[in-house]
Amino acid sequence: MKFKVGKRMIGQGEPLYFIADIAANHDGDLDRAFRLIDLAKKAGADAAKFQNFQAAKIVSRKGFDSLGSKLSHQSKWKKSVFETYQDASIPFDWTEKLKKKCDEVGIDYFTSPYDFESVDRVDPYLDVYKVGSGDITWLEILDYIARKGKPVILAAGASSLEDVDRAMELLGRHTKELVLMQCNTNYTAVPENFKYINLNVLRTFAKRYPDAVLGLSDHTHGHATVLGAVALGAVVFEKHFSDDNSREGPDHRFAMNPVSWREMVDRANELYLSLGDGVKKVEQNEQDSYYLQRRGLRFAKDLKSGRVIAKADLISLRPLDRNGVAPYEMDKVVSKKLTQDVSADDPVVMEVLK
Repeated sequence: MKFKVGKRMIGQGEPLYFIADIAANHDGDLDRAFRLIDLAKKAGADAAKFQNFQAAKIVSRKGFDSLGSKLSHQSKWKKSVFETYQDASIPFDWTEKLKKKCDEVGIDYFTSPYDFESVDRVDPYLDVYKVGSGDITWLEILDYIARKGKPVILAAGASSLEDVDRAMELLGRHTKELVLMQCNTNYTAVPENFKYINLNVLRTFAKRYPDAVLGLSDHTHGHATVLGAVALGAVVFEKHFSDDNSREGPDHRFAMNPVSWREMVDRANELYLSLGDGVKKVEQNEQDSYYLQRRGLRFAKDLKSGRVIAKADLISLRPLDRNGVAPYEMDKVVSKKLTQDVSADDPVVMEVLK
């Protein structure tokens, strides 16, 4: 399956597609958001992604306060969960400006809207919707987004296969242009998280949803997971993006930066090119090596016309003459008669035999 996002085709056989999730790393500053868009483009990202939510429509103040203490990555947040979401929210009047900036630098504008009003507000500026893992069971918002008639990218973090089936079935009623991303929804960025990434789920997705484009949404440091996902068929990748991992804020610590992002893109593209089409053949860039590295039959001594060739008259040496005989074809030569004199180290060619 292939389809168009913005000006780009995505899918197997198309160039890899990288989404820089700027998310809350704008730190409430529009100029800073612009700077991150510039940096993402220069680092090789194909899209700059933001998140449109309103705190009261995405988190329950009472619900998080009642937990008594913040869990997982939220334990390091200095403010309450509700206040952190308030600070990270993007004003609706930023949307047109962010889209314009992305157009100016030549990068696709993405955002994940987390409520019905946000979906409607950002729709005129989007070519594709990204749905975060946390909303995979909120069927009403999935249906609302899918009815907009645009491609949908779905992350499947902290989800069972039943959750994925349910969401994909609903989305598939309205669009066949779907990207399904394997994801592990843990933002602590500790090394042990690698054992939970479970990239082999991509094999399951490929069999279960053969028409979906595969992707990876990832929160580990570095790009090892991206390389693994490329090898397993993923072509769309999302990682958080910041210019400074030491900044205060919910998303900076586990984000990629311009240097690590460029390294990821370059290495992933090298691997993607290296995968090839799966057909074993002599490749175009091996044509010279085919002859230089292979052995060909040569005459081991000077021989006169009329000589009946014996195995002892032959030797296998590099290079293989372009008209020569390969060692595995020796039976075609032995017992043949020479039609002219030959010298030691001459290549064996069928033209001098009968």
